[in-house]
Amino acid sequence: MKRRDKLESGGIFKIFERKKKPQVGGEIPPKTIRHLERPVNLPFLKDMDEGKEQYGSAEDMEEKWGLSGKQATLGGVKKRKFISLAIAVAAFILLIVGVFYILPRVLPDLFKGTNIELFVEPVINLEYEDESFRVVKDSTVALMSEPDPSTTRIAEVLFNEPVKYVSSAKNGYCRIETMDGLTGFVRESSLVDDTDSIEPDIHQFKLIVSDPSKNVMTHASNGTLIKKVMMNTVLYADIKREGVYQVALPGGDTGWIGSSGVIELPPRAQTEEVSSRYFVSSVLTFVNSRYIQNGMSIDGASVNGVVYVSAEVNGIKIPRTMEEQAKAGTEIIPQPDAVTGKIMIDQILPGDIIFLSNPKDPSDKSIYEMAVCTDTGTLFMISPARTTVRLRNFSSGDAICERIITIRRIFSSKVT
Repeated sequence: MKRRDKLESGGIFKIFERKKKPQVGGEIPPKTIRHLERPVNLPFLKDMDEGKEQYGSAEDMEEKWGLSGKQATLGGVKKRKFISLAIAVAAFILLIVGVFYILPRVLPDLFKGTNIELFVEPVINLEYEDESFRVVKDSTVALMSEPDPSTTRIAEVLFNEPVKYVSSAKNGYCRIETMDGLTGFVRESSLVDDTDSIEPDIHQFKLIVSDPSKNVMTHASNGTLIKKVMMNTVLYADIKREGVYQVALPGGDTGWIGSSGVIELPPRAQTEEVSSRYFVSSVLTFVNSRYIQNGMSIDGASVNGVVYVSAEVNGIKIPRTMEEQAKAGTEIIPQPDAVTGKIMIDQILPGDIIFLSNPKDPSDKSIYEMAVCTDTGTLFMISPARTTVRLRNFSSGDAICERIITIRRIFSSKVT
C-alpha cells in the first residue's frame, strides 16, 4: 500500500517536471521515418518517366486549351490589361461629357413645354432694348435747364438710373428725359449705352440702397472703392454670399456691396409701403447735410430731394420737384383753436409735408419752400442762411404757421 501511494505521488509530480533539454555534445535520439505501406497513385504522375525522373511532355496549348501563342504568354496578359484600362478611361470620359455637356443641351428640348420647373425656360422681356436708352454711371448727375453748369438745377439722377437720350447739345452736354418725365441737360460723359445693368429679367436680385450712401468695391473683402452710391440707387445682382452681393455695373463691369442698408427684392418687385416713422427715420439721416438746389444725396441735399429718395425707399412713389410734390398724397387742413384761432400743431403728424410761402411776403401764396414734420413741433427744412438742411422747432404762435399754404400726407394712416 505504501508503495502504491509513493508511485501515485511520484506520477503527480512528474506532470509538472520540465522536459530536460539534450545537452550539447550529448546523444540526439534519431528521428523516426514513416514508411508508406501503400503508395499513392496520383493521375498527373502517370506521364512521368520513372527511369529519368522527369515530368511528362509539354502540352499543345492551342490544341488542348484553345489558347493562341500570344494568349499563352505573360506579355499578352499585360497588353490585355492595358487595353481594358484604356477602354475604362474612354468610357469614363464619355460619361463626363454626356452628363456635363450633352445632357444639359438635350434635356431642355425633350421637356420643352412641360410644367417641370427645372426645364421651364425663363421669360426674358427686355425693357431697355431701344437704342435711345442710356444708363447713368456717376454717383449723381445734375439735370440742368440748359447745357451750362451755371443754369438752374431741375433735379438729379442717380447711379445706374435709366434715362432716354433725346439729342446732343453743346459744351459736352446732351438732352435727356427721365423715366418720370423730366427733361433737361446732363454731361454726355456721365452716360453709357450698355443697358444690361438695368434689365430686370437677366438678373436674380433687385437691390435698393436704404442707407444715405454705400460703397461698391472691387472684391467682397479688402477690395478698392469703385463707386459711392446714394440712397434710392437701384442695383441688380446675380451672386449672393454671406453679407455681400455681386452687382452689375453700367458698362458691363461688376462690383461687391454689403447687405446691410440694402433692401433685397425679386427683380421686378417694388418696395411695399411702410409706416411714416420709417420715412421720418430716412429723412433724419440727412440732418446738417450741405444744401444744394434740388439735390438728393448726402453730398448735397434739398428738402424735396430728401423727400423723394426717402419716400421711394419706403414704398411711396412721389415726384422729384417741389411743385409736383405739393400735389401728392392727401391734403390735411388743420383746425384752428377755438379760443386763439391759431393752428393747433398737434394735428400735423410726423411724416406730413408742409409747403410754405415766402417769409418776406406771407401774403404771396406761391410755394417758396417746404418742410417735413419729424415730430410734434419739429420741422426738417433749409436753414435761414440756406447753407444746410436742419431741424427747427416751432409752435402754434410762430410766424411759420402763418406761412403754411398746404399740408400733404403721403403715407397712409392704416399702415403701422
